[in-house]
Order: sequence, then C-alpha cells, then structure tokens
Amino acid sequence: MKVKTLNNQYQCSIELTMDVIGGKWKVLILWNLNEGVKRFSELKRSLPGITQKMLTQQLRELEEHGLINRTIYPEVPPKVEYETTEEGKKLQATLVEMCKWGDTYAKKHEIEMNRCWTTYGSDNSSGNEKEV
Repeated sequence: MKVKTLNNQYQCSIELTMDVIGGKWKVLILWNLNEGVKRFSELKRSLPGITQKMLTQQLRELEEHGLINRTIYPEVPPKVEYETTEEGKKLQATLVEMCKWGDTYAKKHEIEMNRCWTTYGSDNSSGNEKEV
C-alpha cells in the first residue's frame, strides 16, 4: 500500500493542507482521535462506510505526515493504538470551526444531520452538543 507523498512545492498553503488532510476520511479520523487514544477497531466502528483497507491507508498517511502516532504493544494478539500528535492537535480548532460551519450551513439549507462524533468543547452553551 503506497503512502501519498507530498510535493516539494505548492502554490499556496491551502493546497498543502488539503494534500495532508484532504479526502473523505482523514478529517473524520483526526476528529475522532482528538477525543483520545483509540484502537483500530474503535476507529472502524466510529466511521461507518470506511473499509479496513482505506482506514489502514489513511492512518498510514496521517502517521507519515506526523499528525498521528501509532503505538504497537508486544502482546498476543498485538494491540495497536492511535493518538493525535502535538502537530495534529493544532488542527483541532480548525476542525471545530468546520463542524460549526457545517451545522450552520445545514440549518440554513434544511439539511438533517444524523450524528456527530463529539461536542465542540467545554463551551457548549449554544446547545450544539453532539452524540458521541
């Protein structure tokens, strides 16, 4: 399985950011991992529709780009945990804003939201609490 390599040059930082976290799954994986350490099976359950192969590929790319850490525990069967790195945690504020924007957009366009993975954080006075 080939890990996506980054270019040596980009037109702008948004293009680079999209190369690092773009796609259907990476942002959702990061969102889930910002809640805390998770095992592969926990991530798989929290992302309906993702295949095992795709989750593995996306996790490898996020690890390669320094946004998550993978810890393998030498036991039988092997235990593997994933967590967000300090670099990955710097994206949390951006992800929260994306979530808020999506909620506002959905409300304005009468789009029903089935679920979300977490709350926006400790300041949840707006009533936007989401199911975990």
